[in-house]
Amino acid sequence: MGTFSDDRQPPLDRMLTEAAQQWPDGKFVVAGPQYPSSLRWPSNVERIDHLPPKMHREFYNSQRFTLNITRKDMIQAGYSPSVRLFEAAACGVPIISDYWKGLESFFTIGTEIYVSDSACETLEFIRNTPEELRAAMGRRAMRRVMGAHTSAHRAEELEATMEEVMASVETRAYVA
Repeated sequence: MGTFSDDRQPPLDRMLTEAAQQWPDGKFVVAGPQYPSSLRWPSNVERIDHLPPKMHREFYNSQRFTLNITRKDMIQAGYSPSVRLFEAAACGVPIISDYWKGLESFFTIGTEIYVSDSACETLEFIRNTPEELRAAMGRRAMRRVMGAHTSAHRAEELEATMEEVMASVETRAYVA
């Protein structure tokens, strides 16, 4: 789920479109606006143009896995995940993601999130992960997000950082 982006399309083609072509009995969904009408999807890929935010949880919970594709500028920045990654994890859906620097500081690769770079790897996870392991992975990712990556956690981090900065400014003011 996400808005079309030129830089995200090649990895989406590599990790999802090719996977759909290789597994015609599988079912895939690409949801999000602004995908060019010129794109041709395999017949087993459903396209949903827009999902309002109130439908995100239902959408995620209807999936066996969700695929996270990170935008190029976020990959270059490192440590810059999409909010959709946390949204999916909070819903308890197991995630298959591309790799970017810092991913392992948010999730444990292999137990809370899978990393793929190809249709073969994506299909390996989708087709060969036992149901019990798949569900456990989703639960672990959800516990990680709810325990460390909510908006309340970010607000606390921001407040702590601001307090540190203010204390530093005050200390310099007294020294000067």
